[in-house]
Amino acid sequence: MIVRDRRLRWPIAAKFEAAVRHQIVRGVDRRAKYLLIRLETGTVILHLGMSGSLRLLSSGTPPKAHDHWDLVLDSGMVLRYHDPRRFGSLHFTEDEPAKHALLKKLAPEPLSREFNGEYLFNASS
Repeated sequence: MIVRDRRLRWPIAAKFEAAVRHQIVRGVDRRAKYLLIRLETGTVILHLGMSGSLRLLSSGTPPKAHDHWDLVLDSGMVLRYHDPRRFGSLHFTEDEPAKHALLKKLAPEPLSREFNGEYLFNASS
């Protein structure tokens, strides 16, 4: 992990790089507008903000202005985060992501079993 600028919506934790170093990506999911990159010992929680984007590039590609961090992959590629407005965020949790402060109060996903008539009725009462 290479962090060039920690100043996003919330500062990237100082221990972030050590937490994700040498881990294998086990899966990628989504929860609302958050991307979840599941690693061996935890989960990266990423929000793109209003203007953020991810690009998969060769590791030799020089960073441009507003390229805030790279997740370096064994393949020789990097997953690069670009955000001119810095409204995105990057977090790591060893706990179940659903327990994270940013995710724990979110309503059920619209296509999940938890999002049903009973839930809608109770939410509208």
